[in-house]
Amino acid sequence: MNYIILAAGVGTRLHPLTNESPKCLYKLDDKVTIIERTITMINNNDPEGKIVIVTGFFEEKVKEKVQQFKNVELIYNPFYKVTNSIASLWFARQYLDGDVTILNADIVFDKKLCEEIVTRKTEGAFVLVDSSIKTDGDYNVQIHGDVVTVMSKDLKEYYAEYAGITKLDSISAKLLLDEINSMVNKGYYDQWYENALVQMIFMCNFKLRYFDVCSYHWTEVDNVDDLLNAKQIHLTK
Repeated sequence: MNYIILAAGVGTRLHPLTNESPKCLYKLDDKVTIIERTITMINNNDPEGKIVIVTGFFEEKVKEKVQQFKNVELIYNPFYKVTNSIASLWFARQYLDGDVTILNADIVFDKKLCEEIVTRKTEGAFVLVDSSIKTDGDYNVQIHGDVVTVMSKDLKEYYAEYAGITKLDSISAKLLLDEINSMVNKGYYDQWYENALVQMIFMCNFKLRYFDVCSYHWTEVDNVDDLLNAKQIHLTK
């Protein structure tokens, strides 16, 4: 399994706390940062996995923190200030090969979720969602039956909030690779990579399924409350 962790962003919603450091280097205790914790959990469950981190903002600091891990490769997105996650994933496109798990670097989730879902091989494609979040979600998901019909920041009504993790088998990874190549070549490098999945649903009848993680503990670190929640997940789960 390849794991692509997208860690290039500048974390503007947490300024001034992130003026001099990316969100993924936030310390969850005296020693462990978010990204170190994620790598360690992946390695504990899939020691043969390949972890690729796409950096941008303060990439030297990220490199310093993760150089202890032998199975980690860093890829730099030099255009991180003017692009979005689709460009970061494009820079790591050679790893959209075989089974792939794509994670946003600011996601903190409990060990049980990593063991049961994140590092599990899959058939097809699915995103992790949380159906307990019905209001004030950041990037949201509507479904029909067992498939996703749309994902967007602009949905007024939705089934769940997207939990920042996508899992792909080799066939769906190749389809996503083709779509992000097409979108980047057309200049859509300011998009979230998840919007490529939505394009595939709309244009190609792509079957994107979902896994509801409402019974697990997780958070996306976007504000100060999320920082406190992330520490609680780390210390207790």
